[in-house]
Amino acid sequence: MRLSLVAMKKRPASSASRPVALAERIERAPVLDRPVRALSDAVVRALPPGTRTDALHGVPFGQPAHPALVRMPLGCWTSAVLLDLFRGSERASGTLVAAGLAAALPSAATGLADWSALHRHQQRVGLVHAISQAGATTLFGASLLARATGRSGNGKVLSAGGLALATVGAYLGGHLALRLGAGASHAEPIDHLAGLGWHDLCPLSELPDGELTRRQLGYLSLLTLRSGDTVYVLSDHCAHLGGPLHQGRVVTVRDATCVTCPWHGSTFRVGDGAVMHGPATARQPAFESQVTESGWVQVRPRGKAKREAAA
Repeated sequence: MRLSLVAMKKRPASSASRPVALAERIERAPVLDRPVRALSDAVVRALPPGTRTDALHGVPFGQPAHPALVRMPLGCWTSAVLLDLFRGSERASGTLVAAGLAAALPSAATGLADWSALHRHQQRVGLVHAISQAGATTLFGASLLARATGRSGNGKVLSAGGLALATVGAYLGGHLALRLGAGASHAEPIDHLAGLGWHDLCPLSELPDGELTRRQLGYLSLLTLRSGDTVYVLSDHCAHLGGPLHQGRVVTVRDATCVTCPWHGSTFRVGDGAVMHGPATARQPAFESQVTESGWVQVRPRGKAKREAAA
């Protein structure tokens, strides 16, 4: 028992050497804030809100584009380094290195677009991730040049170094996505309410016409927008990074009434939660509503009527 307690006391010290500890130190490194701010401002100026920026975020696809695109250069470069271990594969390895370099540009563009709309601690990790991937791209570019000039041995060494650096960047990218939630939907799930029918929300008289308000349904925070006797209801936590939609603005996009998140500008159609502008890519959870004869607003997850008809 005594030995077990001693071992437990020693664990925190040994855990400091784990890669995750380094990633967490990067999160808490304010020294990165100045370059983060300068680069973020430059990206925002270069990518104003619009169709092009939405495409880089992945809005047309319903999920972030960067995780899918980044697999292409990493896959090509990993394959090239493996082929370098075998004789007679120089041409195939060079082709894979070149293909990875070609895929690195759109991957970087989508990554920068997403990174510019993150919180500061996420951006710190993202900056080091981007530096690692830029360094890997540079080494693979040098490798391709060495191969083209007949120095295949140097090219193989440079490729191995590039893959090692890309692996570091990939780890930080995983930390950013899986530990810090960049790219995941931050809206509260509502599908578990579908089987429970209609839920009383509040009297209609409590909702000011034309104004965004927040109401609670148990532990769920809901955004409401009244228009006469019609009430539009969405989950209040923005799917992008959990921003409070009730503090946003009502706007019109393509003749549809929408709400814009106050944090990063994600825009959702209030009727069904569809994404009209990024950086959010996931649909905002939406509710159907009805007003009872006694004047109460009732809600249920949108789509329940269709599921009942299908059943």
